[in-house]
Amino acid sequence: MLKTYPLETDRNGLFDITEMADRALADSGVRSGILLVSVPHSTAAVTVVSPWDPRGFEDVHDEICRLIPTRVDFKHQHDTPQDAAGHIKAAVVGHSRSFYIEDGKIGIGHSQKIYFWEFDGPRRRSVQIKVLGIV
Repeated sequence: MLKTYPLETDRNGLFDITEMADRALADSGVRSGILLVSVPHSTAAVTVVSPWDPRGFEDVHDEICRLIPTRVDFKHQHDTPQDAAGHIKAAVVGHSRSFYIEDGKIGIGHSQKIYFWEFDGPRRRSVQIKVLGIV
């Protein structure tokens, strides 16, 4: 079962999509298997972060921007410097994540959530979730 969820980003940064994954899993009825979260965008990624300290989101985003700053000397000049940096950030972080499903629950820890990471916002985006397994 593949579900596609719309997402509108209002900025660059992290957006909690854990509820989308939980909803896709509940709708599938799968008790044991694999859940794949994917973003069909070249300037966005999927990651797992702890939500408990809101300033931690800033740290994570600041660090990826420090490692891959927006600059004008990228060879990729199709759009804006932010777009070029966004392609590289998304390639490094990754466009998808897989999670095991056991007892009808996604295999993430109590201090983890699943996040869509926008690198070229604001934009209209989508999140794709595929659930495979045993009902």
